[in-house]
Amino acid sequence: LNTLRRFLIEAIHPTINSVHILPFYPYSSDDGFSVIDYMAVHPDFGTWEEVRRLGKNFRLMFDAVFNHISAKSAWFQGFLRGEAPYTDYFIHFEAMPPKELIDKVVRPRALPLLTEFDTANGKRFVWTTFSDDQVDLNYANPEVLLEMVKVLLFYIEQGATLIRLDAIAFLWKELGTSCIHLEQTHLVIQLMRDVLDAVAPYALLITETNVPHKENISYFGDGNNEAQMVYQFPLPPLVLHTLHTGDATHLSNWATGLERISDTTTFFNFTASHDGIGLRPVSGILSDKDIEALVILAQEHGGRVSYRSAEGGHPSPYELNISYFDAITHPNITEKNSNLAVQRFIMSQAIALAVVGVPGIYFHSLFGSRNYYDGVAQTGHNRSINREKLKLDALIAEINTPDSIRAKVYSAYKRLLDVRTAERAFHPLGQQRVLDVGDGVFAIERTAPDGERILALHHVRGEKEEVALGNVCGAWRDLLSDKVYEASQTRLKITLEPYQILWLKPTSN
Repeated sequence: LNTLRRFLIEAIHPTINSVHILPFYPYSSDDGFSVIDYMAVHPDFGTWEEVRRLGKNFRLMFDAVFNHISAKSAWFQGFLRGEAPYTDYFIHFEAMPPKELIDKVVRPRALPLLTEFDTANGKRFVWTTFSDDQVDLNYANPEVLLEMVKVLLFYIEQGATLIRLDAIAFLWKELGTSCIHLEQTHLVIQLMRDVLDAVAPYALLITETNVPHKENISYFGDGNNEAQMVYQFPLPPLVLHTLHTGDATHLSNWATGLERISDTTTFFNFTASHDGIGLRPVSGILSDKDIEALVILAQEHGGRVSYRSAEGGHPSPYELNISYFDAITHPNITEKNSNLAVQRFIMSQAIALAVVGVPGIYFHSLFGSRNYYDGVAQTGHNRSINREKLKLDALIAEINTPDSIRAKVYSAYKRLLDVRTAERAFHPLGQQRVLDVGDGVFAIERTAPDGERILALHHVRGEKEEVALGNVCGAWRDLLSDKVYEASQTRLKITLEPYQILWLKPTSN
């Protein structure tokens, strides 16, 4: 934590002012997402004092890994020993339930839903949605719910101002149902929102629900009673599809349909994270053929594909495990021939910065990290390909080497961020309108509450292309290059370079 703080202050602050610290609690697997003790800091990382110190310079997001807890935790070990109150902290059965009931449960991974454990009271089949080391909690037990509210409040006391509700869609289980997005899950989120509104109204809830768009935005509730932000899960695969095909049609059509929910909610935009590139969110947006093309693309670029159990227990591609840089451009790119690849990657990131919402930038994307094959070999888990632990001195040396990919990505990314944060038109609660500039360009108009405008053009092809914007008057300055473009009458013609980004602002402003 001290090393992280030092690096962030030296290299990122104040360009980025908020940090999501991935789970820093004692854990037994899944890089922190199998929590042994919710109220402790892993001793290898530091102490709560180091967390609070980091919070003096940055807004902090903590993970609330509330769906499940480690099988090595004191709670589950107490359950195995038959000790109160833990005997009812987990969902368990004396005999395996009927297959037809289990098959109704929506599965995020192609693993058994129930894991058999020996307990003091005999064999029990215990609910384990994600792995046999991640045991689901029983929220039908009020004591469990109260314990987790205590944890939530403890995180606020330690300086968290954003709470990421990990895998929250699976929180409530009821055999005979899909066990996803159940009404009780939404009620629990509403309770958390009420609690935070009462004691910490500055704190925000962010739901992580890797599901189709309509299901995802249900976690806004009525716009005032659930999450203030939801992860914009369709964005990573849509941007990847757009760059793969050189056609922004699907991305533009999807963005056209984005609706403002309320004055207190917005989207959390990202292209990469510690997890993979989810495919379920583009169900109904991309065709099965388009999705299969992304699967093939990831494999050709050295990535992996993770599967889930679909209806009837059949495996279905769930996510692509690959660094976003290598997903965008074939990993045979070297430092010497990387300029176009870097521009292509930065353009993909500019889209996430320009669309309405709050941008969330994965650490590895900020420096153009590549596929980490050693990690997969070491852990046996596909997600390790994008979870490399970097050495501070080596990273600093690379970003200070001008010709390195890391340095090129880092400097270009910082330029985008500096421009973005200076412009009111990119406000998360501003307006967005998709522009028709041809299928080779993803173009949007962003408008601030005070009327300030920016035309954001993102060229998704690798060759020059002339485009024209109608109903545009006067002179427009590109905020990234300072070049000025003059409209002729009410038409602005521009020749776009391969993967060029233009963020145009009227010179009169």
